[in-house]
Amino acid sequence: MERNTRQRDAILGAISEAGRPLSTQEILTGAQAVVPSLSIATVYRNLKDLTAEGWILPVKLPGEADRYEVTKLGEHYHFKCSSCSKVFDIHETIRNKELPVPVGFVVESCDLILYGRCRDCTPKNRGSGPGANRHT
Repeated sequence: MERNTRQRDAILGAISEAGRPLSTQEILTGAQAVVPSLSIATVYRNLKDLTAEGWILPVKLPGEADRYEVTKLGEHYHFKCSSCSKVFDIHETIRNKELPVPVGFVVESCDLILYGRCRDCTPKNRGSGPGANRHT
């Protein structure tokens, strides 16, 4: 039985267009803009298939359900907003020589998750005292 490609295209489109890793619920909401009758069961089934086929990758955050992003992004890290819970991509990379690794150890991979508040959740009128983030 061939799966409904319109549903699959809507799911993959929602992930691709977001420009950041999406939760299953965010994928459902985005894909329903194209296919209003789309169900969460169909989303889960397609996420499994798209992952197995190499179109998308799960983004794993400790203690949370997976989020999904397209595979073509290359090496990058993630930022999770502690206010709105959205996850964003960080495309800068860390070189192995920059990591505080004990002598004789070899880094094979690195996963970095930064936590804080995203641009939309950061108060606009911050003070200039200690701890004020002036890089917006």
